Amino acid sequence: MKVKLFAYLRDYTGVKEIEVGHCRTVRQLLKELCGIFGKKFAREVFDGENLSGRVIVLVNGMNILHLENLDTELKEDDEISLFPVVAGGR
Repeated sequence: MKVKLFAYLRDYTGVKEIEVGHCRTVRQLLKELCGIFGKKFAREVFDGENLSGRVIVLVNGMNILHLENLDTELKEDDEISLFPVVAGGR
């Protein structure tokens, strides 16, 4: 499956996108990515066993918070996008 990374997550990983073998759930996928990209990435996406408030995960354009969160099931042809939460503006 294709995983796209945005903003400073690209700095943490050194890639804009990566192909990952099949993972059954978003949780499994994120843990796989943590194994690839290391502790700094893991601290950004997880808060203990939960998704951190610093990242937004979309599966085929849908926020996982509106699906089954980390237990959202994935298919081989899904596209996952990871965005950092950005604050600011007026």
